[in-house]
Amino acid sequence: MEEKRGTTEDRASAGDASDQSAERSSASESNAADPRRNRLKLFNKVMEKSLQRLIADASFHRFAKTFHPFYKQNPQLTESIHRQFISELQTAIQDDIAQIMEEGNLQCKLADLDRLEAAAKESTDPAWRPSGVPERDLCSFVMPYYQQQRQYLRRELKKLQKENAALSQRVLAGRERISQSEQRIAAGVAEWRASSSMLEAFGSLSPLQNFNHL
Repeated sequence: MEEKRGTTEDRASAGDASDQSAERSSASESNAADPRRNRLKLFNKVMEKSLQRLIADASFHRFAKTFHPFYKQNPQLTESIHRQFISELQTAIQDDIAQIMEEGNLQCKLADLDRLEAAAKESTDPAWRPSGVPERDLCSFVMPYYQQQRQYLRRELKKLQKENAALSQRVLAGRERISQSEQRIAAGVAEWRASSSMLEAFGSLSPLQNFNHL
C-alpha cells in the first residue's frame, strides 16, 4: 500500500510539475505575444525598485538622527511624523509617475516601439552598425539631413527667383505706363500752351483789326 501511495504521489507531483511547466510556457508565450506588457511590467518594476530604495534611504534612523533633539524630547511623535512623511512621500512620487506616464503617453510610445520592432524583424536589409570611426558615423547620419536641406533651399531659391522675375516685369510695365502718361501729359501741356498763346494773340488785337481779320 505504501508503494502504491508513493507511486500515486509521484504521479501527482509529476502532474503538478507538468501543469506548472505548461503554465510557465503559456505565460511565456503570452508575454512574447504581447511585448508591450513586458515593457510596462519592466517599467513598473523599475519604478517600484527606485521607490523602495528612496524610502529605504529615508529611514527612521536617519530621520531621528537628523532631528535628534526633537526625537530625544518626544520619540513617539517623531515616529508618527516619520510615518506620515513616508506615506505622503510615497503617494506624491506615485502620483508624479502616473502623471508622467499620462502626459508622456507612454502606452502609445511603447506601441510605436512595438511597430518599429515588428518592422525591423520583417525587414531583410542589413541593420546599421557603427564603423568605429565617430567622424564617419556622424557624417553618415548628418549628411542626408544637410542634403535634404540643400535641396529645400534650392527649391526656395528657384521660387524666389521666379517671383523676382515676375516683379521685375511688373515694375518695367509700370515704368512704361508712367512714361506713356508723362508723354501724354507733356503733349497736353504743349497743346494747352499753344491754345493759350493763340488766345492771347487774338485778344491783343483791336476790335477793328478783329473785324478786318474776320
